[in-house]
Amino acid sequence: MNEESPLLEIRQISRSFRSGGFWKSSTVRAVDGVSLVLGRCSTLGLVGESGSGKSTLARLAARLLNPSSGNVFLHGRPLFPEKGSPASSGSEARAFRRSLPARLQMIFQDPYSSLNPRLRVGSSIAEPLLGLALSRRARRARVEALLAEVGLDQSDAGRYPHEFSGGQRQRVVLARALAPGPELLICDEPVSSLDASVQAQVLNLLKDRQEALGLSYLFISHDLAVVSHMSDQIAVMYLGRIVEEGEAGSLFHQPRHPYTRMLLAASGQKRLLPSEGLTDRAWANSSAETIPGWEEGCAFAPRCPETAALCLRRIPELRPVGAGQVRCWA
Repeated sequence: MNEESPLLEIRQISRSFRSGGFWKSSTVRAVDGVSLVLGRCSTLGLVGESGSGKSTLARLAARLLNPSSGNVFLHGRPLFPEKGSPASSGSEARAFRRSLPARLQMIFQDPYSSLNPRLRVGSSIAEPLLGLALSRRARRARVEALLAEVGLDQSDAGRYPHEFSGGQRQRVVLARALAPGPELLICDEPVSSLDASVQAQVLNLLKDRQEALGLSYLFISHDLAVVSHMSDQIAVMYLGRIVEEGEAGSLFHQPRHPYTRMLLAASGQKRLLPSEGLTDRAWANSSAETIPGWEEGCAFAPRCPETAALCLRRIPELRPVGAGQVRCWA
């Protein structure tokens, strides 16, 4: 383990999928050359609307999908080593792969589908502990401690998932993710299916556990306000690419990319829609799925009220602006 390297580094990673039928198919680049860095005991927020590639990137970071190109590094070690390299074989490489579940866990959007409905929640929480050298009594004590940490009663261990509310089930999922003692949690829309008041409770619980355990989060959401509340750094994703990245407070209060301003407007936090270009109604109703990007220029150009001729001809690169980066010609 390299203590000087960042906890998680995503380096120029891409993932393509084939879509369509046998006779007519096309290639979709769900993630296109994304690079991100997450430090220890911090939160990197990833925000974007449906279809932007956030969940695909989360699954790549969790090693649930293989990349088409690029790599992910945990403590400087590649999660997808090249065949024949020292990192792909040998006892040390095998030990590193076996340790990944204890280092990295993922929380999904739907807590009910994340739990086996036929298992009592105590058994679900204990499941990640079965590979560890713990006695049955020690596992039971660990489950009871985890339930208390997430605000549930010890007696809840004997109940089934359908007996809990959505917010309680997400607490069970969090307890299960914390069971092996990970240092990184990848949270893929963990509160989007919950009511607003329950969302706040779960978000505060995540922050509390982060402070108590020194966790790092890759926190994914379509809501920029939620991401800003949770994150130290924010990356904004659109059609597989990062279009803006920066410190959470600066990006939230001074967004530089038109798409970031659109997300802020959609969250109701700021009214930053421009006076010209798309009307309010067209802006609200447009989406990455209804308005495809250009083949040669900026993918956001069809929806952007600030589109210029250059935007239609050339794809902008991420360029440094202040303490962050933005992918825009404006």
